[in-house]
Amino acid sequence: MRTASVTRDTLETKIKVSVNLDGKGTGKFDTGVPFLEHMMDQIARHGMIDLDITCDGDTHIDDHHTVEDIGITLGKAITEAVGDKKGMTRYGHSYVPLDEALSRVVIDFSGRPGLTLNVPFTQKRIGNFDTELFYEFFQGFVNHALVTLHIDCIRGFNAHHQIETVFKAFGRALRMALTPDPRMEGAMPSTKGVL
Repeated sequence: MRTASVTRDTLETKIKVSVNLDGKGTGKFDTGVPFLEHMMDQIARHGMIDLDITCDGDTHIDDHHTVEDIGITLGKAITEAVGDKKGMTRYGHSYVPLDEALSRVVIDFSGRPGLTLNVPFTQKRIGNFDTELFYEFFQGFVNHALVTLHIDCIRGFNAHHQIETVFKAFGRALRMALTPDPRMEGAMPSTKGVL
């Protein structure tokens, strides 16, 4: 089983993330940020990843440190669970609609962090959640998962739908990239021989 459990303990947050990349898509979350938990559930369900995240963060200030540090810790946990990357598909992509919204996510477990995020949010806030924090989540994730990630919300006017399509597509792209390729068994999916 490709599993990992990672903790991050700072003066701003205390986080534990456990992942099972070969799970059933179950999620357990206790972060103090309900809308983020709703999005983490999309990753678990659509990525078929078992995901358990707890965080005690300084949300009395705002949600910034909690959201960013969960992205960092999730990236570390997935990197640890992936291991040497031999036999994995490596690339993943997905288009996901939700009513009027449509998003595309493309990921490469390249060993090089890179983020291109193009989500023209129609609102600054979804409930009490600042939509700018999604950039911090994904930047923290790519920096520590060492992936190249392209995220585009192609259309949509409901901000909740916009970001939900992003997270569903992210989960499905992860699932594709992390799926073992039987034809690549034991082989590194790179002409360089290392990722």
